Amino acid sequence: MAFSPRSASVQQYWDQMSRILVVEDEKRLAAAIKRGLESEGFAVDIALDGDDGEWMALESPYDAIVLDIMLPGQSGFDVCAKLRQAGNWTPILMLTARDAPGDEVRSLDNGADDYLSKPFSFAVLVARIRALLRRGSGERAPALTAGNLSLDPAARRCSRDGTEIALTAREFSVLEFLVRRAGVVVSKPEILDNVWDFAFEGDPNIVEVYIRRLRRKIDEPFATTSIETVRGAGYRLSAD
Repeated sequence: MAFSPRSASVQQYWDQMSRILVVEDEKRLAAAIKRGLESEGFAVDIALDGDDGEWMALESPYDAIVLDIMLPGQSGFDVCAKLRQAGNWTPILMLTARDAPGDEVRSLDNGADDYLSKPFSFAVLVARIRALLRRGSGERAPALTAGNLSLDPAARRCSRDGTEIALTAREFSVLEFLVRRAGVVVSKPEILDNVWDFAFEGDPNIVEVYIRRLRRKIDEPFATTSIETVRGAGYRLSAD
């Protein structure tokens, strides 16, 4: 992957004020990215494994992070999730494998802001980084709450009264839909249309399956009943 410097410009003047952390274990690629970004006016630090990447991201202020998924020590997924859990909202661009589309979904679910598949165009990498810089690193929207039940959509985390609850991606989506409409009765078709899609042709009773799963996870261990079945109408999650 060959990177070539471009001529100085107003954009370059602004870019030189931005510091980027690149977490990439392929030394030649990491060095090439560093040279290319520095030629664009960015200040660049390199971490060659997940542990160092997490430590550097928490110890020093960065304007953006380029984070590979497959890393020694701990994966990019883990690094991203831990940064978000620590309240670090530095924009993150994940580098994913082109033949693993699931990586893209998991990257976003773990709190990444964007992703780029390998091999990539350097021009696109720079454009994506600039887009993240324009977005800034402000804290994401606050968690959703219903009584002592809390959901963080950005970090995809759920807890009740401070106790974390592990949910699958689909369980989280169903619960998020209910929490956003806390106190309101929602029907099976509404849940299917919003959590699955309008073209869903499977058994609509799949909603009941996920409601049972959620009750086993968010209600039964806490001796509470927050998801109510409204006969002939649907479900209602208690607002308090």
